[in-house]
Amino acid sequence: MSDYVISTESTSDLPVWYTTDHDVTVIPLTFTFDGVNILGESENVDLKDFYDRMRGNALPKTMASNIDTVIKKFREALDAGKDVLHIAFSSGLSSSCNNAQIAAGMLKEEYPDRKINVVDSLCASLGQGLFVDAAVRKRKEGMGIDELTAWLEENKLHVCHIFTVDDLKYLKNGGRISRATAILGTLINVKPVLHTDNEGHLVSLFNVRGRKKALTSLVDKMEETVGNYHNSRVFISHADCIEDAKFVGDLVTKRFGITEIMYGEIGPVIGSHAGPGTLALFYFGETR
Repeated sequence: MSDYVISTESTSDLPVWYTTDHDVTVIPLTFTFDGVNILGESENVDLKDFYDRMRGNALPKTMASNIDTVIKKFREALDAGKDVLHIAFSSGLSSSCNNAQIAAGMLKEEYPDRKINVVDSLCASLGQGLFVDAAVRKRKEGMGIDELTAWLEENKLHVCHIFTVDDLKYLKNGGRISRATAILGTLINVKPVLHTDNEGHLVSLFNVRGRKKALTSLVDKMEETVGNYHNSRVFISHADCIEDAKFVGDLVTKRFGITEIMYGEIGPVIGSHAGPGTLALFYFGETR
């Protein structure tokens, strides 16, 4: 069985210590502020400053992965005699998956004896990270690249994403809701609860009144959708609201007895569209 590298994009929001410890290759996406400085998404980004700038009405814009960068990252593994399993950011949210598929197609001509498998995760943020983590564990158990690719394809729609945002204006700016809805919702303190559907799009599930009720609703929804899945760990990502993340984590522990929880910060690319105060819960479930 040949050795292989697992790669993904920075939109997985996995901490640097994790990708380093588990030898996961990360392809960075980029973003701009006010059309001025293009910044590579990396561990050097000050996320507190990033979200404070958003609160001050600075408007970040994001870009998909660069094909040349993807080729460079893949080639590093191929030149080392390794195959590549790439777990891509949802095609429902970005063209990054398509770019990875293009890069793989170009490199297969150059490396005909190597495997370059691209899986459209239909996931985002630490949902994508949770999916990568599952792949890392399967690889450690000895699963080969083709078997693992098949397992990922069979299980990706069981990665559940339940999240809420604190300010509707960011969904409005991204075209997710209308201006009138954002204004009315803000006036009556409506907090939307959303999820990622089977096509990898962000979709609103329902609205609640008040932040605490929205946070509790995330765990309520997990109880509805987890089915017979036993989660030994869950992932929670947040956009500069760690205390709220810990509140949700404590609820998960009380209801499900799960004590292994990874808390991670939502990076600039995902955060640009969701805004500060976004909080998301990720787990394996019967249905999304």
